[in-house]
Amino acid sequence: MNPVLRNILAVLIGAAACVFLNGLLLGIMMKLVGTPEGFDPNDMSTYSLLEAKHLLSPFVAHALPSLIGGGIAALIAATRKMTFALVVGGLHLLGGIAAAFMIPAPAWFIALDLIVAYLPMAWMGGRIGARTA
Repeated sequence: MNPVLRNILAVLIGAAACVFLNGLLLGIMMKLVGTPEGFDPNDMSTYSLLEAKHLLSPFVAHALPSLIGGGIAALIAATRKMTFALVVGGLHLLGGIAAAFMIPAPAWFIALDLIVAYLPMAWMGGRIGARTA
């Protein structure tokens, strides 16, 4: 297969895996964990009701897809495997930045999520995928 086409497919498939897994994990984990009584996602004053287990759901739903999407991109890419893994993580990060502006959350959580869950996880996935390929 043409290396350019293969690299494009690596990004597209890795990004699609991120989107799919993000939605799937968030849906499953939010049903399992639930929300505390009296919590209103549109009212920042109720965010004090959230415990660590409630914030773990979105963090995992952002970190794990970045890891897997970056790994898939590195596995598929013909060249510059880490570059394409990080492109997938960067695309996922853009979605996370958009969500940070649309969904109210504590500032410390947004910072932790944006700094740790996207590019570092895509980098780890890229390392794993590049070694496996």
